[in-house]
Amino acid sequence: MKPLKRSVALVIEGPSGLLLVRRPEDDESLPGEWGLPAATLRPDETEEDAVRRAGRDKLGVEVRPLRVLGEASGQRPGYRILMRDWAVEIVAGEPEVPQAGDGTQYESWRWGEPADLVPAARHGSLCARVLLRERGIEPD
Repeated sequence: MKPLKRSVALVIEGPSGLLLVRRPEDDESLPGEWGLPAATLRPDETEEDAVRRAGRDKLGVEVRPLRVLGEASGQRPGYRILMRDWAVEIVAGEPEVPQAGDGTQYESWRWGEPADLVPAARHGSLCARVLLRERGIEPD
């Protein structure tokens, strides 16, 4: 059986919409797609701690986890994935990308609408699918 990779995505709502990030063109799974900031849990890390780390490492902000919005699972070539979307709020700092950290670093960010996630969902983004389902938007 393939190993299980647990991941979290941040759903940050602001006065100008939903915070979206763009993956680099050389990203192995979703090149150039607009999506949600996300991180994979480290061994023995709680989801809440991973959410906070994602805020710091991916956006340069401190966030407060509020609640789980939904989850989805899927198969990737070398692993299974369980993705949970978390509603979070920024409690300190202003988003800035890219950050000087490990893992995927995003090229840019902007405020957008949930419907802006449809292309990523169609290309296999689980976090986009979770949020669209939660908002009643069908990506297909």
